[in-house]
Amino acid sequence: MLQTQSKTRLVGANCPGIISAIGKCRIGFQPLPCFSPGKIGIVAKSGTLSYETVASTSRAGLGQSLCISMGGDVLAGTDFVDALKIFENDPDTEGIILVGEIGGTAEIDAAEWIKDYNRRTANPKRVTLQKNQRPPVSKQSRSLFIKQFQALDMLKEKSIPINETEPSESDIFLNLTVDRTALSPCVIASTSADFAPSHTSKFPFPYFNTDFSSSDSPIIKSIASHLHLPETTHETLAELVQALWQIFKEKEAYLLEVRVNPSTEGLEVRGARFGFDDAAFRSSGRQKEVHSLRNPAEEVHEEVEAEKDGIVYVKYVILQIQLKIPKLTQSVNGAGLAMNTVDALTIHGGHCANFLDTGGKATSETVKSSFRIITSDPRVKAIFVNIFGGLTRCDMIAEGIIMAFRDLDMSVPVVVRLRGTNEEEGQKMVSECRDS
Repeated sequence: MLQTQSKTRLVGANCPGIISAIGKCRIGFQPLPCFSPGKIGIVAKSGTLSYETVASTSRAGLGQSLCISMGGDVLAGTDFVDALKIFENDPDTEGIILVGEIGGTAEIDAAEWIKDYNRRTANPKRVTLQKNQRPPVSKQSRSLFIKQFQALDMLKEKSIPINETEPSESDIFLNLTVDRTALSPCVIASTSADFAPSHTSKFPFPYFNTDFSSSDSPIIKSIASHLHLPETTHETLAELVQALWQIFKEKEAYLLEVRVNPSTEGLEVRGARFGFDDAAFRSSGRQKEVHSLRNPAEEVHEEVEAEKDGIVYVKYVILQIQLKIPKLTQSVNGAGLAMNTVDALTIHGGHCANFLDTGGKATSETVKSSFRIITSDPRVKAIFVNIFGGLTRCDMIAEGIIMAFRDLDMSVPVVVRLRGTNEEEGQKMVSECRDS
């Protein structure tokens, strides 16, 4: 519906929204105290890092014209290039800050647009591109990856030939996911296991009225041509892609990857890696059958316990080996802010033991549960709470911290940084608790 017209666009989804600091609009839940009218346009993948950028430009006396959040939902809305085009033609914007994040190609697309913009514009607006380079050692995730045999069973149910074997040099690779640049699902086909760009091509297609069951499909022919597949394999290629598309829709997947070996008789699947959006189950109980394939007993106990309170928690086991004595744990709201915090702590000599994201729906009880989980790790020697709240209120975070000290017999030092919504109230509560 949005693509049939030009006056309305989707911002996000799963983001703080869009706000004009000069008073033209506010759609979302941004922390207003850190905004100030100015001439800088900001677009960011991470909500919390957009707040950090806003606060920095306000402290520098620059202010903001328009701030746009991208979001990371499976359904892709406004992207970096869309935002840059808006800033280019916005008379209120004189400079642009773009805040990226690991994962995807959005930053590459933006960089290409910026190069073209600088070539074709006599007096281009200055664009600064910032990006988190270092991911957490164990990637925090709200997704579900099932075991290979479970993925292969799904394909068997669709009558796809399976022969689970070790990798071969003749293997080819297919990936069905969402292309955020094209705003649509796509098939990614490659002759390389790591999907190296020189061996890989994308084939976007519409969400609706798409049928791959025929080998005469233009996309099937394009995929086969890219992979140099003989015509005798085109029919089984069509059946495989059709099966993947059915699983993608029926089970609300976001990544279906298969390793395939071609032969004179067709294609057979030799390996698979399937990822599903488990928000479908957590939010409304959908896809219970897929979610039941998970075995929490095989996962890290503390991470499973954290999930019960809506917390994303990752225990850095690899860091324990590399750094010997991790000293710090971090509790933050937002994955982007968490990665930025890991970088800052590491640069200044700190060693992070854990990654904990309270999420935008955190409550005082959630914060208390976070401290209970964090302090169960004997490696933790100090705790850094870093909150830049929009939807998350700083006074509520402060209340949770106070509850933790009151009820959990806390013995490790805690450093608290609260910015954003109700920050003065939250800081006062923490200060009074410390003084008492």
